[in-house]
Amino acid sequence: MNTEKITVTATVDADAAKAWQCYTQPEHITQWNFASDDWQCPWAENDMKPGGKYIARMEAKDGSMGFDFEAVYDEVNPGESFTYTMPDGRRVDVTFTENKNVTDVTVVFDPENIHPVDFQKAGWQAILDNYKKYTENN
Repeated sequence: MNTEKITVTATVDADAAKAWQCYTQPEHITQWNFASDDWQCPWAENDMKPGGKYIARMEAKDGSMGFDFEAVYDEVNPGESFTYTMPDGRRVDVTFTENKNVTDVTVVFDPENIHPVDFQKAGWQAILDNYKKYTENN
């Protein structure tokens, strides 16, 4: 098993409150939570508290494939950071650091063992880039 964590980042032209809201509220998540334009996130649920569940449907627009991304929150520090664990035991840490009305969003995650690390990093970065674009334009 690969034990080295992967980090992706984005600097969002928004204050931390807006950055947090767009990242965590289901009505926003569905607008950006996909890696390419041929995918979509038709729905999401987010019970953002320790022990609460996050679930988002991710699927190809042509219906050829899809999956539910699920996790359970370990820690939540509203407006600042959260940590969750996926069903396979992998952990994800997300932090929001505001600096003069821009916010650095950093996602650090345990890789899975199926796809190459570079592939995983590129996919998670593409999703974070979609989030940045959506947040800055809404």
